[in-house]
Amino acid sequence: MNPRTSSLLALFTEGRTRFTLLLDKLTAEDLPKKLTPGPNSAGFIVRHIGDVEMLFSKNVFGLKEVQVHAKTVIAKRDTGEWTDLADLKAYVAQSAATLQRAIEATGDANWDSLVETKEFGRKTKAEALGRIITHTAYHAGQLAMVMKYGSP
Repeated sequence: MNPRTSSLLALFTEGRTRFTLLLDKLTAEDLPKKLTPGPNSAGFIVRHIGDVEMLFSKNVFGLKEVQVHAKTVIAKRDTGEWTDLADLKAYVAQSAATLQRAIEATGDANWDSLVETKEFGRKTKAEALGRIITHTAYHAGQLAMVMKYGSP
């Protein structure tokens, strides 16, 4: 693997640990918890992280074979259906592996190529990687608060 790609992959892996460490502690009882008056449950947050990682893999990093139905992005609200812990953990494991594959497939020279989305405009692929890393960390912080202080 190219040096820049290898470094950015390490950054992604380390940046995601805030989330993965929470997943080890997450219980089925945590999934319906919310912080009142906040609208999103712990289960929704976990699913949303996976949905956005899958979308980035396909739309930003170009893995066209990725099939994603980003229910949390489409619904734009918590529908209450994110209650299966094993399913959620499997989904975010898949989203991480898919995004890792997308990162690994990006050659060093391609990190400076531009991508454009309606959500964040024009960015280099390196900047877009920063965006998904901080997106996951942002929601991991929310998840930690919901797990600690939330109620069903």
